[in-house]
Amino acid sequence: MPESIRELSAILDQAPVALLLVDRDGTIAWANAMYRAWSRDEAAPRPGSVGYLRDPLLRGTELGAAVGRGLADASAKGTVWSAQGLPLPPVTRRTPTHADVTLSVVPAEDGQPSRLVLVLVDASARLLEQERARLHYEAFLTSTNAIEVTDREGVLIDVNPAFEATYGYSRAECVGKSPAMVASGRNRRELYERMWADLLDPTRGHWSGEVINLDRWGRERPVFLTITAVRNDAGETTHYVGVAVDLTEHKTWERAAAHSDRLASLGQLAAGVAHEINTPLANVMLVAESLRRRAADPWTRGRAETITSQVDVAARIVRGLLDFARRSEPQATRLDLTDVAREAVRFLRGKQSANVEVEERYPAEPLTILGDRGQLMQVLTNLLLNAYDALEGSAEGRIVVEARRFERDTEVEVRDSGPGIPLEALPHVFEPFFTTKPEGRGTGLGLAICHGIVQAHGGTIVARNIRGGGASLVVRLPLAPPAAKPAPP
Repeated sequence: MPESIRELSAILDQAPVALLLVDRDGTIAWANAMYRAWSRDEAAPRPGSVGYLRDPLLRGTELGAAVGRGLADASAKGTVWSAQGLPLPPVTRRTPTHADVTLSVVPAEDGQPSRLVLVLVDASARLLEQERARLHYEAFLTSTNAIEVTDREGVLIDVNPAFEATYGYSRAECVGKSPAMVASGRNRRELYERMWADLLDPTRGHWSGEVINLDRWGRERPVFLTITAVRNDAGETTHYVGVAVDLTEHKTWERAAAHSDRLASLGQLAAGVAHEINTPLANVMLVAESLRRRAADPWTRGRAETITSQVDVAARIVRGLLDFARRSEPQATRLDLTDVAREAVRFLRGKQSANVEVEERYPAEPLTILGDRGQLMQVLTNLLLNAYDALEGSAEGRIVVEARRFERDTEVEVRDSGPGIPLEALPHVFEPFFTTKPEGRGTGLGLAICHGIVQAHGGTIVARNIRGGGASLVVRLPLAPPAAKPAPP
């Protein structure tokens, strides 16, 4: 072998890529050290001594098949052929898993057949990084927590589907905007100061805390937010990643538990107060009625009647207190919630304003639950009466009673076309003695009693305003398990 060829071979043996000189018939004419290491053939092959089909990297492998196609293509067209990320067989632990392959034609000299140069570049690290990036992005997309990514200026460059579901904005609406689009304005300034101090601290670079955000419909979304600064090799912040855990349901259960404790305490107090008030009320009623019957002049009789009517109001409040305090355990039987809703609508139809249209929407299949018919009737009747009251004075109004079935639960909703519930009152509507009705019109116990009944049935009741006007109260109850089949005789 000429000295110049030896020098070139020695140089190519130091190349960081695998090189192979291949004849048109597939015979390996020469391979450099990197290729020999990959194929475990450490002995330098002599021209024509290493057969293409006997090489462990090529024999019966996807790489071998691709190289065969490339040989034919490059030989026929005299052009370069390449393929990206071809898998390599696991010859040794040091063997790359994948390689980028290039085949190019070596021009013929002195009438000899032309050869082809096969270049294999280790693509394992690149493909591994691509796979990691794919897995990370899949985790981003499938996370149940809302994730947002911003650039260093705080402009959103991506949000995941959970973010869209939590806040109601699509990805297209978010990209290019500031995360302030979901800010509620209810978080203290000190919170943001602490946040940025932690994020800009080179020794920290992350912050966590509870914040209150708003979805696109103006509903509060309490979240536990963690923001992390993403830094490059120079330690410079390039992006921020925020992960928000939605605490809405958690906060709802916390409020429900606290509400239940307050209701229990108030129930005991209400029972005692009601019993203490009943006796003097009865005495006042007897005296006023006696005075009304014996009085001769109209003025005295009128004043006695006023006393009697006010005692009636007080007695109604006492009865409400007793109803609130008793809250006996439901006598559960299997019943169709749709039947209960229909019965409540029929009970009030004709007793309220004729200007109010009541629309009923029920599924075809029964909504079987375990419940106390009388108590659930009381709940739905109360919700309907509140809806009628909200429409009082309107020239016309509309109430919709709708029942829905889910996989494990069922809902019945009563919504009206009235003015809705004042935002400041919305968090308090189920508290005892809280009412938005004019003085003397409500005791503030109706929804508190409904809340207790629904909770005793293992369900929830939620009040909310409807976009465009009106209020909605939704009772959610668990479906009954399938009835047991009777045992064969």
